[in-house]
Amino acid sequence: MVTPGYLAFHPNPRKPDYVPPDGACDSHCHVFGPGDRFPYSPTSSYIPVDAPKETLFQRHEFLGFDRAVLVQASCHGRDNSAMIDALKSRPETLRGVAIVGPEITEAELADMHEAGVRGVRFNFVKRLRARQTLEDRRTIVDKIAPLGWHVVIYAEPEDMEDVQPFIADLSLPVIFDHMGRVPVERGTGSPEFKVMERLLREDDKYWVKVSCPERLSKAGPPYDDVVEVAKAMIEIASDRVLWGTDWPHPNMKSHIPDDGLLVDRIPLICPDETMQKKLLIDNPDRLYWT
Repeated sequence: MVTPGYLAFHPNPRKPDYVPPDGACDSHCHVFGPGDRFPYSPTSSYIPVDAPKETLFQRHEFLGFDRAVLVQASCHGRDNSAMIDALKSRPETLRGVAIVGPEITEAELADMHEAGVRGVRFNFVKRLRARQTLEDRRTIVDKIAPLGWHVVIYAEPEDMEDVQPFIADLSLPVIFDHMGRVPVERGTGSPEFKVMERLLREDDKYWVKVSCPERLSKAGPPYDDVVEVAKAMIEIASDRVLWGTDWPHPNMKSHIPDDGLLVDRIPLICPDETMQKKLLIDNPDRLYWT
């Protein structure tokens, strides 16, 4: 049963005017279910609408993306089966980010690596029932380090007090999901943005995804209030920035995002074609395919 108030993904998005360059990568998207084959976690804070790999592949073909990074979401918990199944169906063009526990074995990690997983995601968002201890997270980091993986952080500004002591000593790349969820309506002058700016400027291990305007915007579509922050992050970390759709937009309750509109935001936040190539091709290449 789908969580009440949860909105399905857009059934018929518009064809974007912006045409991504050949080899463009959607660096943050998901596959959910189908639930009768890949059950949802009983501990998840939400149960989504099924969004299987076949639908994702059709969506990417329509939008003009040749590659993608599939990110495990909390609705499947530590069972990465749906994501791994999708990765194995397109091993050349898909990579993955998993959610694992400290009990994960070297053999299991090796199997994931063979399938295309290149990172782990740590959820610090308390409303999503984040429960892992810092000790458990450090155990996981020690186990993935020999594989050359990276760490993806999903956190809100109020979680940064817990996040910063954890990431400070990491030698692996650290990627912040969804612009660190800074309050975009307050622009680049907010204390929350300044924290992200400091991290991105001080250490090149930090990366950021300029994704999810549909979640961060207070104004709603077409999300013009997100442009200032997104452009600034691209300028600050031009070699360490990624873009993604967040399809199928899990746990959205305010409106159904149009994926065509999201793609058409790319030249607004990143008008330079050389930088677009970094955002959509070169940067994902370095992190996931080399």
